[in-house]
Amino acid sequence: MELGELVSALNGFAPPSLAESWDNVGLLVEPSPPHAVNTLLLTNDLTEEVMEEAVQKKADLILSYHPPIFAPLKRVTCRTWKERLVVRALEHRIGIYSPHTAYDALPHGVNHWLTKGLGACTSVPLHPSTAPSYPAEGTHRVEFCADNTEDLDVMLSKIKDIQGVSCLTTLPARVEGEEQTRVSLNCSQKALLEVVALLAQESLLYHKTEILLLQKPPLPHTGMGRLCTLSEPVSLSDIIERIKSHLKLPHVRLALGTGKTLESPVKKAALCAGSGSSVLKGTEADLYLTGEMSHHDVLDAVANGISVILCEHSNTERGFLAELRDTLAIHLQNKINIIVSEKDRDPLQVA
Repeated sequence: MELGELVSALNGFAPPSLAESWDNVGLLVEPSPPHAVNTLLLTNDLTEEVMEEAVQKKADLILSYHPPIFAPLKRVTCRTWKERLVVRALEHRIGIYSPHTAYDALPHGVNHWLTKGLGACTSVPLHPSTAPSYPAEGTHRVEFCADNTEDLDVMLSKIKDIQGVSCLTTLPARVEGEEQTRVSLNCSQKALLEVVALLAQESLLYHKTEILLLQKPPLPHTGMGRLCTLSEPVSLSDIIERIKSHLKLPHVRLALGTGKTLESPVKKAALCAGSGSSVLKGTEADLYLTGEMSHHDVLDAVANGISVILCEHSNTERGFLAELRDTLAIHLQNKINIIVSEKDRDPLQVA
């Protein structure tokens, strides 16, 4: 499968537009074309150990959930480990692709996978994603009523000539007992200024003008974090065991909410894979589940009676790769060999 074709398929699976604006997603390292991809290696973090694994296993593309290139590189030498990753990738003609927060937002992405650790529940995104474009052309809609005169036809002709105006329609209307015309149009931000200026020149001609800011529609089941409602309340101690089993962890870190015990029931849980402070903050729930939170954000949650479970950053993400492998195999029609890294692991351990 040619790299360009594969990247298009990966972008179709999880559009980069779903990623957060600060993120660095998509194809990050590209060997000179043509470049055929027979083996795709999945990893949560692209370390030098994982890179050597990719070389040994003759991977042609690495899909690294976390982008190994985030801060801009001013040079590509062998001085730092991230520079060496780029050098090794290009030496061995290995591409690097990263989806990161685009996979967080997917309806069946990382956060959805994490909800399975809670047991039977329903979930909605904490911060819903919006469509990349407006439902109609333009960012604003202008509506006004005008007298039925020849001057109206002249003004409408001038409006049509403004670049960025679209969807201009007219309908008969009755305003305060008088027959008038209801005009509706869509326009860009720049065109809006010209439309308003033109209407101001013809102030005796029109009245009851409305200017509406068009909103990008939300995408169903898509967005950052999840607010989960369990089908039945479960004790906190049982939830902990479920999460440890799902993430294959011998332990997690726990902060009990004020007034709560291990037997306190959990009905609502808010979760976010990775570092969840900014996503979870202010959410009303019995439990916060994430990889890591700042000390002070944990204190805030506890003071509000919310218990917190921390599993370390990548432990809340890495298990998704096995599910991703099977899903991508179907999406790519089994055209390439997809393997999960055996060297990828969380850098933290209990000593």
